[in-house]
Amino acid sequence: MSRVLMIGAGGVATVAAHKMAQNAGVFTELMIASRRREKCDDIVSALKQRYHKLPKLQTAQVDADSIEQLTALFDSYKPELVVNLALPYQDLTIMEACLASGCHYLDTANYEPKDEAHFEYSWQWAYRERFEKVGLTAILGCGFDPGVSGIYTAYAAKHHFDEMTQLDIIDCNAGNHHKAFATNFNPEINIREITQKGLYYEDGKWLETEPLSVHQPIDYPNIGPRESYLMHHEELESLVLNFPSIRKARFWMTFGQQYLTYLDVIQNIGMSRIDEVVYEAPKADGTGVERVKIVPLQFLKAVLPNPQDLGENYDGETSIGCRIKGVKDGKQRSYYVYNNCSHQAAYKETGMQGVSYTTGVPAMIGAMMLLKGLWRKPGVWNVEQFDPDPFMEQLNVQGLPWHEQFDGEFPDEL
Repeated sequence: MSRVLMIGAGGVATVAAHKMAQNAGVFTELMIASRRREKCDDIVSALKQRYHKLPKLQTAQVDADSIEQLTALFDSYKPELVVNLALPYQDLTIMEACLASGCHYLDTANYEPKDEAHFEYSWQWAYRERFEKVGLTAILGCGFDPGVSGIYTAYAAKHHFDEMTQLDIIDCNAGNHHKAFATNFNPEINIREITQKGLYYEDGKWLETEPLSVHQPIDYPNIGPRESYLMHHEELESLVLNFPSIRKARFWMTFGQQYLTYLDVIQNIGMSRIDEVVYEAPKADGTGVERVKIVPLQFLKAVLPNPQDLGENYDGETSIGCRIKGVKDGKQRSYYVYNNCSHQAAYKETGMQGVSYTTGVPAMIGAMMLLKGLWRKPGVWNVEQFDPDPFMEQLNVQGLPWHEQFDGEFPDEL
């Protein structure tokens, strides 16, 4: 018997809920909670229409910014594990509530302050002793990247290298949603991430680049060459600590030219700002004007296509993996491990597109690892600090099969 409370009702949470329903023998009781309870009810309704055997399902309304509301909900439902699929701004309040109520914790993205486009693990790592002291496990970054990218790296270290020296995480979305401009996950988080300066690790130092200024074509399996841009991504921060032999670590992501053109316009006209601005709006009764405060990026999010609605017309596939160089048995070697995910196959199974699928499936597998006792130790941990083997086995079972190439089997342009 297991009781899980999942916070969030977006695309990733929808995929995770479908996968938990498919594994009802592990997930016997599930509560889905969000700021808007009707979205949780919609997920439950979809599950009931599709699956015969289900966990015992409940929904709830909660403000994930409120420790008090979260703690009251956790104390009432008494989950063994809280799966945080809400916004990264809310990681710390949810972790605080888990400590107060005695629940294990899992998320897919590290904390960032709402008023600053900056993310790093230090805020969450600061909780290590508190979780350890009360015997609770917190698993950080259990999506695809971060998440599977770290597990791939741990698997490579365990099975294919005596020493790893270079890591390149490469992420390609070769899909087409047939929209002029849309983001594949929460627009506010997506645009904040992409417009930050790039950051990579080399010879013990972190080196900064201007946003999207470093790029090169990378050849992706079944897709071909796509222009790929160096970005800051949080998993590099933990991976170079946990695998200190790595001397160079980078993260690359593809973007189409049309996307970059729209993004440039959004920045140039101030719509990517995350500070409040004030404008004068006519009063509804026509008696004058009132001063209204908005955050431009949050307003933009409200008018852009909802990532949850992209799946039906989304074609093509994603390709995400790790290219690693190092030494095995005294010889230099290269290794590439990756997954390709079809947007249409993801939509057919869960009603969501491939980007949500590649994050929601690993979140469910990580929860499964904890509930089975395979990934459970007091403290705060990144995914690469656990045994990768049972997780890798489940990726093949749960819809994200992985593939390996060695040495000269793939272009070594990185």
